[in-house]
Amino acid sequence: MTATPDDRASQDLAALRQNIDRIDENVHRLLIERGEIIENLIATKSRQGGGSAFRPGREAEMMRRLVQRHTGLLPLDTIESIWRIIIGTFTYVQSNYSVHVDVSAGDSAMRDSARFHFGFTAPYMPHHGPQAVIDAVEASSGDLGLLRVAGGVGDGPWWSRLVEPAAPKIIARLPFVDRPDHPAGIPIFVVSKPLAEAAATDVQLFAVRVDRWRDALPDSIRNSGGRLVGNAVDERGLSLLMAFPGPEGLTSARRALAEADISGTEPIFVGSHAAPFVARQSTSAEKSSHA
Repeated sequence: MTATPDDRASQDLAALRQNIDRIDENVHRLLIERGEIIENLIATKSRQGGGSAFRPGREAEMMRRLVQRHTGLLPLDTIESIWRIIIGTFTYVQSNYSVHVDVSAGDSAMRDSARFHFGFTAPYMPHHGPQAVIDAVEASSGDLGLLRVAGGVGDGPWWSRLVEPAAPKIIARLPFVDRPDHPAGIPIFVVSKPLAEAAATDVQLFAVRVDRWRDALPDSIRNSGGRLVGNAVDERGLSLLMAFPGPEGLTSARRALAEADISGTEPIFVGSHAAPFVARQSTSAEKSSHA
């Protein structure tokens, strides 16, 4: 009996579904294999005296390669989130950590960002204000804190809490993959206890106390290749948070202050992060073809 077009279509669909099942099984087996490697990594680190499970420099390089090689129907948002959850979860099984989040400007967007980047395994701990987040990180054995880059009204110069050598430091800026339509696009700093190794240093951040505001400051910082991230006043006066490309960040920060005619004060390192990776924006045609 000759197969009808409907019969052939059913056979084709069955074969395609078998291929999907085969791929799904292989993906699962590879994740199991990754877990076995992580077990060996934990044992090796233990023999060598331990070390931080967070490696922002390596994570940034992994995400760069991921975005550069990605093609096809699956949205980049999905791929990025899957890999972020894989990285965050396997980091958690190496060394349990919680994610402390400043929700003083609203919980939903910050929760979305935390879940997008770290998944659901690491506990989510909301706090009211950046100072409370820094307190929690400082008191922990190895937790993370998430703070809005833009800050909020009344936050004050929270970065002044990071100036002591043993104080928490900024270790990352999220989202790493920068694009206008990012589903978790609020710019966020990640803070942790200082990392002895594997920090990402494309961008270095410095806090500095100045006696008063100078209108020349934004231009002088920009002329030195940096940007003014924040400025706020507390009982000690005006504090600035500045970002400059590494590894000459400190030299650039000093030059910017000198150009603005500020002397007698020294920029203090408060962290660093990988330079955001700017992804190619999808065209309207590409978006409609994926709808």
